[in-house]
Amino acid sequence: MSGQSLTDRITAAQHSVTGSAVSKTVCKATTHEIMGPKKKHLDYLIQCTNEMNVNIPQLADSLFERTTNSSWVVVFKSLITTHHLMVYGNERFIQYLASRNTLFNLSNFLDKSGLQGYDMSTFIRRYSRYLNEKAVSYRQVAFDFTKVKRGADGVMRTMNTEKLLKTVPIIQNQMDALLDFNVNSNELTNGVINAAFMLLFKDAIRLFAAYNEGIINLLEKYFDMKKNQCKEGLDIYKKFLTRMTRISEFLKVAEQVGIDRGDIPDLSQAPSSLLDALEQHLASLEGKKIKDSTAASRATTLSNAVSSLASTGLSLTKVDEREKQAALEEEQARLKALKEQRLKELAKKPHTSLTTAASPVSTSAGGIITTPAIDIFSTPSSSNSTSKLPNDLLDLQQPTFHPSIHPMSTASQVASTWGGGLLKPTVASQNQSLPAAKLPPNKLVSDDLDSSLANLVGNLGIGNGTTKNDVNWSQPGEKKLTGGSNWQPKVAPTTAWNAATMNGMHFPQYAPPVMAYPATTPTGMIGYGIPPQMGSVPVMTQPTLIYSQPVMRPPNPFGPVSGAQIQFM
Repeated sequence: MSGQSLTDRITAAQHSVTGSAVSKTVCKATTHEIMGPKKKHLDYLIQCTNEMNVNIPQLADSLFERTTNSSWVVVFKSLITTHHLMVYGNERFIQYLASRNTLFNLSNFLDKSGLQGYDMSTFIRRYSRYLNEKAVSYRQVAFDFTKVKRGADGVMRTMNTEKLLKTVPIIQNQMDALLDFNVNSNELTNGVINAAFMLLFKDAIRLFAAYNEGIINLLEKYFDMKKNQCKEGLDIYKKFLTRMTRISEFLKVAEQVGIDRGDIPDLSQAPSSLLDALEQHLASLEGKKIKDSTAASRATTLSNAVSSLASTGLSLTKVDEREKQAALEEEQARLKALKEQRLKELAKKPHTSLTTAASPVSTSAGGIITTPAIDIFSTPSSSNSTSKLPNDLLDLQQPTFHPSIHPMSTASQVASTWGGGLLKPTVASQNQSLPAAKLPPNKLVSDDLDSSLANLVGNLGIGNGTTKNDVNWSQPGEKKLTGGSNWQPKVAPTTAWNAATMNGMHFPQYAPPVMAYPATTPTGMIGYGIPPQMGSVPVMTQPTLIYSQPVMRPPNPFGPVSGAQIQFM
């Protein structure tokens, strides 16, 4: 099967609809195509692990979900993607995997769709076991052996004896799980298993480098250890020799499949005399009879062994540095290609010059030239563009006071001053005949502030005083409540209501509810009346009620009301 299947396309479309870009990318990286995951998808997922707003558990769950597929291609590519993120992604990803109780439960996986499915299912089971062991190792030591600092001041070289004896077996278990992949060159027949092998090859070099430095530290401390520690140390060293043989075979397979010889380290075996020296020292601590050996011979043997292992470590370091340099050059070439592509895109776009209006502040010959801002409220002048506006309303330099100003002339002067029209009230006809006061040019009122304000108030008719211009603001046809110009309000006497007898029945006295008006209710007269009824029933009329002053509403609406009371007699 080659190419994306219909299932892959439908799954990707579903994630596109739900808006999950991470799940969509996981789906695209683990399609049914018999090839390794595409670099662009892996790079995107690596970037996701570095983003704080990305949910790492959701990303891991998406990968775990893909491993439940029945196709060996999808499952294998899911494991490869997970391994890639564990190596190159943010440490948060492997931390989360280490915190889980279980990762991949693929010990019984088997794809029965074809002969290739049977073969690849074996490597899937082995590969998943290594990834589980890699996560367990991180959980036990809280760091990744493939990323620890190496060298004379590295983590494994500076570790104390007790911690060293506990840490090296953890490396051995992870190394065993890696070497158990046990693939031959003739079995690397497709892009999927080749991608997995390349990741395992890089892990093997880095993991063995940490393993080698741990053994060097162990040998340097061996002759100063206690009996039980020497026994554990000797067992660790024997296992190391066995794994060195297996790692050499693994590297031969890498060379056979076309990996550059310069990327494969040279492993130097320690002299066999070192093992004899270690066993004799343990026997001497146990009280057994051993052949005589001097301290100088033991020191020489130990020095030769450490030198051989150090050369191996140096070779591993060179390979790692070469890989890092290659990755750096690849990234630089990629950035250069992106830069060139961007420049080409900009060159294809037409060059457009932006034109802007003149700014009040502009630069010329290194200096700043300021121009006066345009007043949007001013009116253009036909004679002189630099003429000043008329004087203020309250100019204090003119001693003469003019008591009367015609409203129309004032409004026109103000309108000419501010460049706009004003609302003009209806002016009584008798005031229109008044002569307009002659004022100096551009002069509205005099210098006396109090007199000017009084004059303005009088002209505008504010207050209860006599208005000069008798401005009428009422609508035509409005009915006035006053009795004329000489009308004076009268104090309303106590109103009495005489009960009437209707059909021989006597109505008792009732006091009507008092109507409270706001404090701003003007003094006025309100009349109540009952229309006369035809027939023999007597007509009851109510005298006009006159309120001489407003009545305040008390705080309690059901309490007594001060002021004049209305009574019915």
